[in-house]
Amino acid sequence: MTPDQACRHPNWSMGRKISVDSATMMNKGLEYIEARWLFNASAQQMEVLIHPQSVIHSMVRYQDGSVLAQLGEPDMRTPIAHTMGWPQRLSSGVKPLDFCQLSNLSFSAPDYARYPCLKLAMDAFDVGQAATTALNAANEESVCRVSAWRYPLYRYCGGESGGAG
Repeated sequence: MTPDQACRHPNWSMGRKISVDSATMMNKGLEYIEARWLFNASAQQMEVLIHPQSVIHSMVRYQDGSVLAQLGEPDMRTPIAHTMGWPQRLSSGVKPLDFCQLSNLSFSAPDYARYPCLKLAMDAFDVGQAATTALNAANEESVCRVSAWRYPLYRYCGGESGGAG
């Protein structure tokens, strides 16, 4: 997979950095680290899922087994508006989610062999804050090198030939 192919996300338009992170699942690894820190959650309390429709952005499972999910159009303007307006809610300019247009919500477990960056991020959290800081710095440099075509995407996280393509 080339950097240009990695930047063609099927559900939304993102910059090159986030697109490469998405293609390698490093974005999910960084989100895993963020959620563990923010919510003081154990690994047993976290579950990483792949959701190709990009409609469900987060879920919380309660002790009674019920699940609360945050759904929305695959558009980063909504979480950005939420962050900028906290504690109020600002209009993001994103159209409301049309439930009648949703034909399928699917999930799968991540394939760590295909997405080694995700597993690397999870392991870095277990090592400690210095490891997550080093991982983030290495990720920034790797994305710059991939984006500049200095090395192929499959080498981004030590893969043999895979990545997302």
